[in-house]
Amino acid sequence: MRTRPGFPVVSSPAPLDVVWQAPALIWVVIAGEGVAAMLAIAQPAPVERWVYFGLASLAIQWTLLLTLGCLYLMRRPLATARPLSIACLALAMLLISSWLVYLVTTILPGALWSTGTTASDRLFLQVTGIALCVGLLGLAAFYNHWRATQLAVRAKQSELEALQARIQPHFLFNTLNTGIALVHQRPGEAERLLLDLSDLFRAALAGPREIALAEELALARRYLEIEGLRFGPRLQVRWQIPDELPEITVPALSVQPLVENAIRHGVEPSASGGAIDISIGRQGRMLRIAVGNDLPATPARATNGHRVGLSSVRARILAMTGGLGRVETLEADGRYTAIIHLPLDS
Repeated sequence: MRTRPGFPVVSSPAPLDVVWQAPALIWVVIAGEGVAAMLAIAQPAPVERWVYFGLASLAIQWTLLLTLGCLYLMRRPLATARPLSIACLALAMLLISSWLVYLVTTILPGALWSTGTTASDRLFLQVTGIALCVGLLGLAAFYNHWRATQLAVRAKQSELEALQARIQPHFLFNTLNTGIALVHQRPGEAERLLLDLSDLFRAALAGPREIALAEELALARRYLEIEGLRFGPRLQVRWQIPDELPEITVPALSVQPLVENAIRHGVEPSASGGAIDISIGRQGRMLRIAVGNDLPATPARATNGHRVGLSSVRARILAMTGGLGRVETLEADGRYTAIIHLPLDS
């Protein structure tokens, strides 16, 4: 899926990923039992239907398991194949598996089916026809599921792009207000402001989809330098980060909006200012990035900008980590904390 620079991309699962999930395997077994039951019911009266059902169920389940096993063994080469090619290959494997099971049940000693040559040829054609019909029905279900998955991915991508489109003007507006206030108060520091703004705007408008954590923290530092020039001693920043940061990527402008929220809703409304804590540490197999701020004595009126920024970060973290990461917020002991949890490789 092609997107504009700076937008996170929601990766769609591989076509065969759904096959290895427990619900799909359960439905495959149930569908096989249903086919065996219909075949048993369709047999003429002299045939013991329960015995036929057991034999047919055994043959069908072995056919399905053999097909799924072959697809699983080929999952790596098929990871980059087109869905239509995978579907055709799966149908071919189902036919081959059904023929193999048929041969085993008719040729080996103690064969399950006792038939003559003519009946054997008829049974072979019946097995082929049943496998073909079941395979085509399975392909239709696979196609509908894959199409629904693709539509869901596109809808999620559109949602993320809408959030990104809303957060950028919000960020630009707030930062320009900071610059205007600084130019009026201390014109001599305008050059420093413009240099920091240049780096921030470059990341906001044309930056890469994902950047290193160290680079994202550098952007947050630049933003804090801009706000520090405006708030002076009212803004206190405490960093608690390890000497060596883990080599992990984050969505561009994911920590900075949390810092911006902490200033807008913690420091700015308070006449005496407040403190912002930025800490990074491991928590099990997750990396914990926390941004906390003092809450003002008089709660500030909630604004849409706070919700948009937090929603954008949460959506982009979920998209980048495939749902493994998360963003949570806590409010306790007069402090508000936003926490990003990212999975670590080791």
